[in-house]
Amino acid sequence: MTRISTPFDAKTTAAEILAGVDLTGRRIIVTGGASGIGLETARALRDAGAEVTVATRNPAAGQRAMDLSDLRSVRAFVAGWTGPVHAIVANAGIMALPTREVAANGWELQLATNFLGHFALIAGLRDNLRQAGDARVVMVSSGAQLRSPFDFDDPHFERRPYDRWVAYAQSKTADVLLAVGIARRWAADGVTANALDPGSIHTNLQRHLDDATMRAMGAMDDEGNLLTPDRFKTPEQGASTSVMLAASPLLDGVTGRFFRPDNQEADVVPGGPDATGGVAAWSVDPVAADRLWDYALEAERE
Repeated sequence: MTRISTPFDAKTTAAEILAGVDLTGRRIIVTGGASGIGLETARALRDAGAEVTVATRNPAAGQRAMDLSDLRSVRAFVAGWTGPVHAIVANAGIMALPTREVAANGWELQLATNFLGHFALIAGLRDNLRQAGDARVVMVSSGAQLRSPFDFDDPHFERRPYDRWVAYAQSKTADVLLAVGIARRWAADGVTANALDPGSIHTNLQRHLDDATMRAMGAMDDEGNLLTPDRFKTPEQGASTSVMLAASPLLDGVTGRFFRPDNQEADVVPGGPDATGGVAAWSVDPVAADRLWDYALEAERE
């Protein structure tokens, strides 16, 4: 399988990805599109002519309500949708909750929000994606997927000690496995699916991090002022990979891949504490993808 390369890099903005691309007539859903890279993703797609629906927990004018941690809310969103969907950008997420929290169905909250809610949304709209003929699913994952496989024995930390970073990493691994699962199942529907690491960006995603953690990341000084290390991207740059996977003609027909913050396809590497880049082998394992798909289907039906 030939590794995908593009003419873009880590400093390319979402608008630059779509320069000269006309998305008129294409209907795209962006979850968590009210702020951060989700907002910039929605803006770039809209400016290129797409009809963009922003699905968010606390909607403003022109947005639609959906709480990904509540499957009833996701089902209501799906039931209210008519017509084709040309792309779904699964962007919404929460990170590093300091204490273990669970959704109404008992799932650990990061896994429920970042993965299961998106699974229910995408699976619920399968017929609508099929109607488009050439639909794309984009899973916004993270470099954190390198830190933990999906723990099928105790995914909700009911027995093992809760670790906020392991919980987040597991949810982001699950997002990549969802893209792999879609790629394996829905090719005949004309649906492609890919995942990505957007890179480091100052957004609301860091709202649960304490000052000590932010300082350790090099993202805050001793006085509490935000710092922007060279490795950080602006929100406009951070949205570029999502937009590329959702709408760039360069990715026509590409499926089941993982892309780095520099807009290039990642190499598959062993995951673990020493991993510095790429996509973990456990994140693209087809056996794990099939097992997680079945696990999510069972939970979604309850």
